[in-house]
Amino acid sequence: MMVSKDALSPYNAKRDFARTREPKGKVAKTGGNSFVVQKHAATRLHWDFRLEIDGVLKSWAVTKGPSIDPADKRLAVRTEDHPLDYGTFEGSIPKGEYGGGTVMLWDRGT
Repeated sequence: MMVSKDALSPYNAKRDFARTREPKGKVAKTGGNSFVVQKHAATRLHWDFRLEIDGVLKSWAVTKGPSIDPADKRLAVRTEDHPLDYGTFEGSIPKGEYGGGTVMLWDRGT
C-alpha cells in the first residue's frame, strides 16, 4: 500500500520550518523496514517510537520509559506520521514550537 503525498500534511502544518531544524516532510519512495526510538524532553519527557511503513515513519509517543520487566505496561499514543529524514534528527526544537524541547536519538535499526 502506498501512502499519499498528503500523508505528511499534518506534520508539516504543525511546524514552522523557519524556526525549527526538523526536516520538512516529504514521502519517500523507498520501502525500507527501519525503526527509530527518540528520547524527547518536551512538555513531558517521553520516548517516540517510529516504524518505517510506505515511505513515512508511523509514530507513537510512549509516555513512560523503557523497562526490562515484561510485566510493566507502557501506553503508546499514535501521533502524526513523520518523514524518513526524522529518523536521524537530534537537537532542540525551540520553546513555543510544536514539540518544543530536546530530541535525542536513543536507538535505531532494521
